[in-house]
Amino acid sequence: MDEYSVIGQRIPRVDGPIKASGEAKYTADLTLPGMLHGAILRSPLAHARILQIDASRAERLPGVRAVVVGRDLGNFKYGFLPTTRDEAPLALDKVRFIGDEVAAVAAIDEDTAQEALELIRVEYEELPAVFDPLEAMAEGAPRIHEHVERNISTRASMNFGDVERGFRESDYIREDRFVTQPVLHGFLEPHAVLASYDISGKLTIWASKQSPYFLYRNLSTALGLPLSRVRVIQPCIGGGFGGKNESFALDFSAALLSKKTGRPVKIVYSQEEVLTAGRRRHAMVLELKTGVKRDGTLVASHCRNLADGGAYTSVG
Repeated sequence: MDEYSVIGQRIPRVDGPIKASGEAKYTADLTLPGMLHGAILRSPLAHARILQIDASRAERLPGVRAVVVGRDLGNFKYGFLPTTRDEAPLALDKVRFIGDEVAAVAAIDEDTAQEALELIRVEYEELPAVFDPLEAMAEGAPRIHEHVERNISTRASMNFGDVERGFRESDYIREDRFVTQPVLHGFLEPHAVLASYDISGKLTIWASKQSPYFLYRNLSTALGLPLSRVRVIQPCIGGGFGGKNESFALDFSAALLSKKTGRPVKIVYSQEEVLTAGRRRHAMVLELKTGVKRDGTLVASHCRNLADGGAYTSVG
């Protein structure tokens, strides 16, 4: 057999040596001259209308350089699919889950940023909430998004062959119902971003992302920048498993705060924030109907899958 240079050979990982030696730099490890630290204020309510946000005390706190709220990005909304853009980087009119992002601050250090969050006053009008996907679809259930009927954000179907005929020709038909729970992806590195908006009007982002091009396009749209003025750099990632495909509030907040202050801004989620505001595999209710022959041959199958996507449409 001929010798191959790749097939059948042990190929060293490009990032193996730096990770094994501890030299790898993750987003949270990065620093830039003049860098500020960002933090995000979150809703304590599951569903509420925002009546007023008063950030004046936070803005006067020594060491605070900027505070931003949802309206600072206009009416921009994003989503994983073009047809389901229902999420604002910071809440505009309502909050839709406990932990929903309301405001962001940039300060000279993390402690000052956290102290500033405590000084922001938000007046809410609490609204009825819904926590069960079946109850959310019922007539008269609270609408999380006013334009979404019965809280169903997306419908999708796939059909192969003549299923009804398959059931008619089946010797046995079995119906089952399965319920799965939401699953967090369990990566060790939390969500993190470092944004630098320079004097030439170019935005550079270092982010712990599996799909940097989604963020690249979203930032371009949100900030009104041509794609040529946005650069997303993907450092080493401490795990993702699908949970770092989407854009998050910290990405937009860091970029906007950097633009407003003229200084780099880094935001790193705590593990509590990852649990509260991160994406996860959707909880599901599956109703499965299966038709088989006496010899065990599978003839037909029909599955109705209800995925609990939470407050906003995400890939899960």
